[in-house]
Amino acid sequence: MSDELATTDATAEETVSADSEYKMSVTAKIDEVGPCKKHVTVTVPRTDIDHFYSESVSELGGQATVPGFRVGHVPKKLIEKRFRQELTDQVKQRVLMESLELIAEDNDLDPINEPTIDVESLEIPDEGEFQFEFEVEVRPDFKLPEYKGLKLERPVREIGDKDVDEYLNRFLNQYGEMEERKGAAETEDYLEVSIKFEHGGKPLSEINDLVVPLRPVLRLQDAEIKNFGELMAGVKTDDTRETELEVSEEAEQVEMRGEKVKATFTVKSVKFIQVPEINEELLERIGAESEEELREEVKNILERQVTYEQRQTTRSQVLDKITESADWDLPESLVTKQVENALRREILEMQQAGFSRQDIQARENELRQQAISSTRKALKEHFVLDKIASTENLEVQPQEIDMEIYYMAMQQGESPRRVRARMVKSGMIENLEAQLRERKAVDVILEKAEYTEKEMEKPEENQVSAIARSVCSTFAATAGEEEEAEADKE
Repeated sequence: MSDELATTDATAEETVSADSEYKMSVTAKIDEVGPCKKHVTVTVPRTDIDHFYSESVSELGGQATVPGFRVGHVPKKLIEKRFRQELTDQVKQRVLMESLELIAEDNDLDPINEPTIDVESLEIPDEGEFQFEFEVEVRPDFKLPEYKGLKLERPVREIGDKDVDEYLNRFLNQYGEMEERKGAAETEDYLEVSIKFEHGGKPLSEINDLVVPLRPVLRLQDAEIKNFGELMAGVKTDDTRETELEVSEEAEQVEMRGEKVKATFTVKSVKFIQVPEINEELLERIGAESEEELREEVKNILERQVTYEQRQTTRSQVLDKITESADWDLPESLVTKQVENALRREILEMQQAGFSRQDIQARENELRQQAISSTRKALKEHFVLDKIASTENLEVQPQEIDMEIYYMAMQQGESPRRVRARMVKSGMIENLEAQLRERKAVDVILEKAEYTEKEMEKPEENQVSAIARSVCSTFAATAGEEEEAEADKE
């Protein structure tokens, strides 16, 4: 499919140069070259090039310092000769910038990313028109499905005192002190270990000075050890244990997907957390006036987690229904580039719901093991929800962002100011706003849906130990760990 599109004084809106009333005209040939990808060939007439060239010469002539001439009185020919490269670069920049703006406005390209243009290789000819080409990833064009009056199941669960007691005990662990375990390790003890991975009898990678809780499953970014609890049961300092694991089919290193790897654990120490007593000093550190207020805040967190589970369950049903017709493909390059962004959004939503860092890391690692397929699905959902948000004129207010940051700070035991500063610095604040806008779109659908309620199963706690490491590659900080690292710096 190809369109010949031109912008002229007679056929299109006129674009005004940034520094004059000059009206530019370009011709763009646009071809679809793949899923959500277009190839654009732009032709700029000589009159436009000459105009920008004259403007640049005049500007340089008005400020250039040349021996033997007063500023503003340097002959035009001398300016053109002495500042040839500067003029060429400036004209190219102006022509490209204004051409791209004009094409985007007139042709409604709606790009997802910046177009791929090798600016350095482009040369504007001394005579005749100038032509350049680029490819750009664009949002998919699709008909919005019916999203009102959906029939959904909604899980419900009451939060009781026992739930508050259990969560409060886990919450207080982050304020406790590590102590050496004398004897065999027990469930929820912390193991300081080193891990050596081998593939085909040869060393693959190694992780040192790692501290993980003793739980049934150990989840890495690209693999899981499902028998970790059994494997490490009763270990003591200096014990060694071995097991075999399988690398995820969507691991970053393609050649290692589905491969068997041997893991050898060496235990350096076994520790447990002494949960602190709730006293005035601890309450002040947490930021609560009393134990009753702390328990109320914990109950709020648990209710937010129930709301999160309700939203995730109903959202899954909603997205399955509204994306049934989303049969358009997405380019692999786009999906790959959006993996980290999709992970950050999931992390933000779990932080807002008050989940622990271990729970969040476990979820991040699970997603990394299915990075391509899960991101592809998440992108389709994003495009549909974004279109619904636009249709419903949904916007995020500053106070809504403030409230989310407050709850995240409370769960992490930090001040809202520090959490906000870290999010702004890492660029996560934009992800938060986009995630809240998508949530509003889901809420609009949920408000208009018909429900059948069912009892929510109590979630299993502390089943997974997660580490921000990969079996197949050297260490690189993950989305969740970057957040934690920034917190430690502060």
